[in-house]
Amino acid sequence: MAATATEALRTRVLGMPVDVCPDVFEAACVLHGRGGGQVVTLNAEMTMAALADPNLGAAIEAARLVIPDGAGVVWALGRQGFRVRRAPGIELAHRLLEHAAEAGWRVALVGASPEVMARLTARLRQELPGLRLVFSAHGYQPAEAWPALERQIISARPDLVLVALGVPRQETWISGLPQRRSGLWMGVGGSFDVWAGTKKRAPRWMGALNVEWLYRLLQEPHRWRRMLALPQFALAVLKNG
Repeated sequence: MAATATEALRTRVLGMPVDVCPDVFEAACVLHGRGGGQVVTLNAEMTMAALADPNLGAAIEAARLVIPDGAGVVWALGRQGFRVRRAPGIELAHRLLEHAAEAGWRVALVGASPEVMARLTARLRQELPGLRLVFSAHGYQPAEAWPALERQIISARPDLVLVALGVPRQETWISGLPQRRSGLWMGVGGSFDVWAGTKKRAPRWMGALNVEWLYRLLQEPHRWRRMLALPQFALAVLKNG
């Protein structure tokens, strides 16, 4: 019978660290109280990318909290005897935003297009009037602008930083920042587009059936090559026991 986790425990899936904990939101808040750090949302696609990209693998290894975002990772953990629920990063990130508005946390947003960022900040200010948004910058900055942007965001002393630059860039960018930073730093992929209303998330029933990947593929057919990582991940897990 699979074991039910009662406290945070770090294990591994295909060599990548994963934290098994009963409540990822609580784990993130505990991490914030301990000074913060990087939060990674691990799925099968990211796992396979990390095996091929040492920089991404190192960023995941150094993260303070790695949650099982994808159904594949949850399945792999189940084979190890851990009964855990899938923890979608988009849901954790939004819950952290809601908590930030209630707790007075300082929030920063980085990534997406200029249009999406403008719509996102307007929506968040309307939906979460208590949100203290201390910094925002779209992701289409010229290379020479990033050093100053990084200094500005660190000097803003945010409690929560959500970064939508895509995998692996968002993870490696966060990991490469000076370690003196505080707060929670989390890559959120396409969450900004969903929250801004420019893209739709898969229906709940597809999430319940663990086929959100199919909805994303139908929305963005060019992702088909990336989706090949899913069967590769499953075969690798089976091969490694």
